[in-house]
Amino acid sequence: MEDQPPPQNRNIIFGKYEMGRFLGKGTFAKVYHGRDLKTSESVAIKVLSKDQVKKEGLMEQIQREISVMRLVRHPNVVEIKEVMATKQKIFFIMEYVKGGELFAKVAKGKLKEDAARKYFQQLVSAVDFCHSRGVSHRDLKPENLLLDEEGNLKVSDFGLSALPEHLSHDGLLHTQCGTPAYVAPEVLRRKGYDGARADLWSCGVILYVLLAGFLPFQDENVMKMYTKIFKAEFSIPPWVSQEAKRLISRLLVADPEKRITIPAIMRAPWFCKGFARPVAFSVKESSQEPIEEAELVRSKSSPPFYNAFEFISSMSSGFDLSNLFENRSKSGSLFTSRCSAAAIVAKLESLAKKLNFRLVCSKDYKVRMQGASEGRKGRLLVTAEVFEVAAEVAVVEFSKSAGDTLEYRKFCEEEVRPALKDIVWTWQGESCALQG
Repeated sequence: MEDQPPPQNRNIIFGKYEMGRFLGKGTFAKVYHGRDLKTSESVAIKVLSKDQVKKEGLMEQIQREISVMRLVRHPNVVEIKEVMATKQKIFFIMEYVKGGELFAKVAKGKLKEDAARKYFQQLVSAVDFCHSRGVSHRDLKPENLLLDEEGNLKVSDFGLSALPEHLSHDGLLHTQCGTPAYVAPEVLRRKGYDGARADLWSCGVILYVLLAGFLPFQDENVMKMYTKIFKAEFSIPPWVSQEAKRLISRLLVADPEKRITIPAIMRAPWFCKGFARPVAFSVKESSQEPIEEAELVRSKSSPPFYNAFEFISSMSSGFDLSNLFENRSKSGSLFTSRCSAAAIVAKLESLAKKLNFRLVCSKDYKVRMQGASEGRKGRLLVTAEVFEVAAEVAVVEFSKSAGDTLEYRKFCEEEVRPALKDIVWTWQGESCALQG
């Protein structure tokens, strides 16, 4: 029998979503089908108990997952729509992916090469985008790859992912995590590893499983399995094409320095067949037509409330805003201010003019500005959005909507910070006390 609310008790949360049938559960969360009351769109609602989160020490992991999923908006990544909370529960409102896990298809046996290629292309596209945002997934496996109703792949479960701030002083990650059969040898060795290179090993294992129908490294004795992984000791079945074999052999290389990179994967003949790079959502948010004039209409009387803050701050001691920021990407892209939302928006518009950025849009307490010059990945398009978190306190969040990530980070550090110093209370990760 499904675990769902009885019909007479329609479960409406925050006046925005109706929570319906039970879909499944993980170690610490239950997932329900939901419906957006305004649009009737189906959503997935992941529900966690705050008490259990505190008891299990999962606050940092949840903050990380929120931060990461806000960064990686891509057609082949499950989208997080918003995060809300009550005193007892945390609600992740997410894209509803109804096709189930890729694992269910693989469990029935190997896939035809064209089908495997399509899924692998979408996986690599998603992973490439994550890496461009500084995110390493660290738990890629068929169980974490979902399929929508059109059969498109969606990467999910970023609970073990890592951001640049999780790197140690040596520039490497040291946390041993992931699923043993899919984990790179350098992760198992516990000597530090590059998260992006480790993700590519996992992609290689997934490609092998899709084409072979079984794992490349398996043994009833776990230590023997680890030995095979350390040596990259595997054989590819004869029905796999030579080009696919060649790609697998370049992915499952024990030395991460010699492992194939994503640009090289995308040049591989087997991979290129029928490949079309998807447009990331973050680019799609902007107008697809040439921008002629700035839209300067403000349709909201007050800025949106920053829902993620509600549950993070309620789990922290006192009014310490740094807890909201410390697990975000350290690109200097988020700050608090004691100025009014209107004053902040006016300052942002002035900033755009001063830097010779085109003011694309300024409404609903969201300012979007586009650089005049072409960068490595086109013109930089930056969005700044103002949120309320408490009386007389606002959060301003910058995000890159298009362009190169490194150019965006340089823009934040060298242009944004100096220009906005008179309205900033504290930048993310910096103590409020230092700002007076």
